[in-house]
Amino acid sequence: MPDFGLAVALADTALRMGYPLTTGFVIPPPNIVPSTEIRDLVILGGGPTGLFGAYYAGVREMTVTIVDSLEELGGQLIALYPEKNIYDMPGFPQVRAKDLVSDMVEQAMRYQPRTRLGAKIVGLTQRDDGVWQLSEENGGELLARTVVISAGAGGFSPRKLPLEGVERWEGRGIHYFVKDLDYFRGKRILIVGGGDSALDWALATVPLAQSVALAHRRDEFRGHESTGNEVLASAVDVHFFHEVGQIYGDDHITGAQLFHNKSQETTELELDEILMCLGFKADLGPIKTWGLEMERGGVKVNTRMETNLPGVYAAGDVAHFDGKLKLIANGVGEVAIAVNHAKTYIDPSARAFPGHSSNMEQPSG
Repeated sequence: MPDFGLAVALADTALRMGYPLTTGFVIPPPNIVPSTEIRDLVILGGGPTGLFGAYYAGVREMTVTIVDSLEELGGQLIALYPEKNIYDMPGFPQVRAKDLVSDMVEQAMRYQPRTRLGAKIVGLTQRDDGVWQLSEENGGELLARTVVISAGAGGFSPRKLPLEGVERWEGRGIHYFVKDLDYFRGKRILIVGGGDSALDWALATVPLAQSVALAHRRDEFRGHESTGNEVLASAVDVHFFHEVGQIYGDDHITGAQLFHNKSQETTELELDEILMCLGFKADLGPIKTWGLEMERGGVKVNTRMETNLPGVYAAGDVAHFDGKLKLIANGVGEVAIAVNHAKTYIDPSARAFPGHSSNMEQPSG
């Protein structure tokens, strides 16, 4: 087994000595942040928004720490959808989520921010000297002059099928995430759901699976119309008005019974895997207790991405303002605004506009 601790240490040493990492996979610096050190900025959330925020903070010569409760950077793109294609990021006609994350991590690490992964922040309080104290669930703490909250939708858990005993099949044929698309090669698959994820996974698996069936309890999809039409024109066996009534198998799933929720007629399917695409339940958790003004399930911000707490900003899906659209492309723009105004909060003599990157000297790597 490779020694990842040693790999991280060597990578960090190489970065500090000015040697670029050219392996194609960027290893974040170690999760070592002295609690007594005050950072210019702590970013809560290591998804695309947080990663781009770390890059821009580096451009502004701010000391940065990225904190995430997950064990790796990338947020939901890595945790939930690493194999899905993304089509609405500028400059990428089509890019797999994990490849986009890899590039964004590489960009974020240009200025060597620190990372604090697998850490859950449960408290945010301001000291008398204006420094923000972030308390970890395990008793640790971080100190920062400014904070950017880019926690996405917060913590999330999959919505489960309302079928008695369904937990028995978790890990034995039922999937809520797709970490490796090739796992489904040659398999007989049932996808349950009718939203964008169900449609996307149907199109992604049909070229490599033995068969793909899709069961949706309504008579029309809830995802993008063009994607739905593409599914209907494909080899996917679509069952509208159908729900899962029973799941069969011994040590692993071997089949399922669908029922038509209007006529109650049943259909038997021989299966190897079932992919549940019923959505996720999101919860901002402790963030709601920090004294932040909330609006429509998000943290309310102004045009500078400022919250009601001085020196605390929000960007990405967690932030709310009039006209908000929850897109990755918008999130990276929002966090650039947040970080540049955080710079002026720390140094009032600084300009919010950072200049154009094409005119800046960038670190090698």
